[in-house]
Amino acid sequence: MKRILTVVVIVLGIIGLIILLMPGYLRTALVYQTPDIDDYRIFHNRTIEAARPEPWTKHELYGSLQIPESYTDSFFKFEPAAFLILQNGQLLFEEYYDDHQSDDLSGSFSMAKTIIALLVGAAIDDGYIRDIHQPVKDFLPDFAIAQHDVTLYHLLTMTSGLDWDEEYAAAFSVTTKAYYGRDLEKLLKPIGINEPPGSVFYYTSGSTQLLAFILEQATGKKVSDYFTERIWSKIGAENDALWSLDHEDGIEKAYCCFNSNARDFARLGQLILNGGYWDDEQIISSGFLMQMTTPLSYVSDKKGNKVDYYGLQTWILHHQGMSIPYFRGILGQYIFVVPEMDAVFVRLGHKRSDYRINDIPSDVLIYTDMFLEMMSGLDQ
Repeated sequence: MKRILTVVVIVLGIIGLIILLMPGYLRTALVYQTPDIDDYRIFHNRTIEAARPEPWTKHELYGSLQIPESYTDSFFKFEPAAFLILQNGQLLFEEYYDDHQSDDLSGSFSMAKTIIALLVGAAIDDGYIRDIHQPVKDFLPDFAIAQHDVTLYHLLTMTSGLDWDEEYAAAFSVTTKAYYGRDLEKLLKPIGINEPPGSVFYYTSGSTQLLAFILEQATGKKVSDYFTERIWSKIGAENDALWSLDHEDGIEKAYCCFNSNARDFARLGQLILNGGYWDDEQIISSGFLMQMTTPLSYVSDKKGNKVDYYGLQTWILHHQGMSIPYFRGILGQYIFVVPEMDAVFVRLGHKRSDYRINDIPSDVLIYTDMFLEMMSGLDQ
């Protein structure tokens, strides 16, 4: 018995030593396992204040729609937290699930990438950045990527050729290090490229994070502060948002970790739908928004497919004769902009489909068709 106890103590000691010697990000990853929409609670955050709240006006048909019965199983399969529809700038439909309420925060994941694109547009409008073709080396001369002919356009279009492994589930991937680590600058500085810039589309969170470093250098402001000043304070957000940081008073995890709720996320879609206007103020130039929502098309992805589904940090769905720009996050976070119907709809939740149709998660089509069926009922 004594020998068994000795062996147990030795084994536990070895395990403890291994854990102690692990990189900090890996210990955190082992504790929390997989990303979750409530992860802002485990990170330091910077507050984005709702300076001038403007609650949505309710549509005259608010409360009259419901999730179609034919979509119930497929809709709830992916564990929704919220589903919301705006039409004509008014709140038409909203429902919350899994104990979520209208003002509960939920992580954006990669929807934040589209927010960063909006900020690049603002910085160009403000004269901090010359244009989207300005070289990265103008802002980040000490970064390895500055040794190559990479421009903001390459970062915005995911054609930078950045040497980056886009994999959250792998313990040693750079994306896991970025998500759970505590020093994004140290992580990004030595990363170079493995493809000629502009030659191939390859989605990398590092490209967006580099844009955040550029924004900070160009504006002299924290990304959250610039976003508060240029967008959040001007579009009537009802609640403060949080942007998670790599460490206390650090830099925003710009590619993933903006935290808000369905009502306020919808405002970002409405801003795009409005052509960059809010009330009578031009927040983002319409020309930049057109660039954001125009497919690349001229370039192919690594599978050889033409990239007609992506613009500047923005996804584009071609469905039923419509071109629908949308924000997209890894756990099924979506903001869809539907100009043909003067509508925006938002889905937040815990899961998305692993099955893809032409590189589109199949749940994207479920929510879009469900939305279209709900909207068709307005004419009856």
